[in-house]
Amino acid sequence: MYNNRGEQELRVRTPRGREVLGIIEAMMGANRLRVRCQDNKIRLCRIPGRLRKRIWMREGDAVLVEPWEIQGDKSGDVVYKYNPTQAGWLRRKGILKMEY
Repeated sequence: MYNNRGEQELRVRTPRGREVLGIIEAMMGANRLRVRCQDNKIRLCRIPGRLRKRIWMREGDAVLVEPWEIQGDKSGDVVYKYNPTQAGWLRRKGILKMEY
């Protein structure tokens, strides 16, 4: 899909429902991450099995987190990982206001 200037538009997944954007602070081991979320909470997040072997995550990566129903302020699941181009787009649009 191209815009009116002939440049290709970037389609980026944005938060829906209870999802929150965050930046990975630390790798805790055993498929767990410490993520600083945009709602000013630090959550211990797990990487679900469907993402575990497919996507490599590092400190400083932008991710989409879905807080758990129980202990949602402390825990959550990583739903999506943004590549650097997508994270830059989110920052330029003002959706991702955090820096690592």
